[in-house]
Amino acid sequence: MKKLSIEEELKNNSYPGRGIIIGKTPDGKKAVTAYFIMGRSGNSRNRIFVEDGEGIRTQAFDPSKLEDPSLIIYAPVRVLGNKTIVTNGDQTDTIYEGMDKQLTFEQSLRTREFEPDGPNYTPRISGIMHIENGTYNYAMSILKSNNGSPDGCCRYTFAYENPAAGEGHFIHTYMCDGDPLPSFEGEPKLIGVPDDMEAFTELLWNSLNEENKVSLFVRYIDIETGKYETKIVNKNQ
Repeated sequence: MKKLSIEEELKNNSYPGRGIIIGKTPDGKKAVTAYFIMGRSGNSRNRIFVEDGEGIRTQAFDPSKLEDPSLIIYAPVRVLGNKTIVTNGDQTDTIYEGMDKQLTFEQSLRTREFEPDGPNYTPRISGIMHIENGTYNYAMSILKSNNGSPDGCCRYTFAYENPAAGEGHFIHTYMCDGDPLPSFEGEPKLIGVPDDMEAFTELLWNSLNEENKVSLFVRYIDIETGKYETKIVNKNQ
């Protein structure tokens, strides 16, 4: 698979929607994840990321302008022991609760499907990072409508054992802007990730479409100790 430039992927797509990146730094010492949200409507744009325990949640920037909270207010990131869960919806809680009952990542998601927001039927994208005794692996999932039809749900899981240093994978909800919005297709994209978290955060934020970007979360986790650093950028300040 050809390694792509995340900068070019984002700059050349005005509306990838919501996106998850998971990978490993070039020095092999840090597990990396990032999650961003974008919005076209006022309701979607009226959001910020805030820290919530070891994870984050979305909240309305201006509560008086909040319309339907059902698909926009959720916890994108939660931590369960040595596992970090990152998703684009309230399936974060589904995965957390399922894995807490010894279900696998894939089994936990069996109870969910794409979002009920026809005609887009936005895919649910999810990631799980597992760090234990100096080892690290991750998996990504997408639940999407059957080629735009809500009659069927297509379920894909991609697992990455002993991921290569300096590489990551990027999955997002929409191929591009459109009406209806076309769902992401294919495997998560292979991209490079750097050692420098500040630089990576800046690169991602500056590459996202200025009009549509809303919030960005970036976390680097030490694979040996499990300690992490987090950066949050919100357009609404």
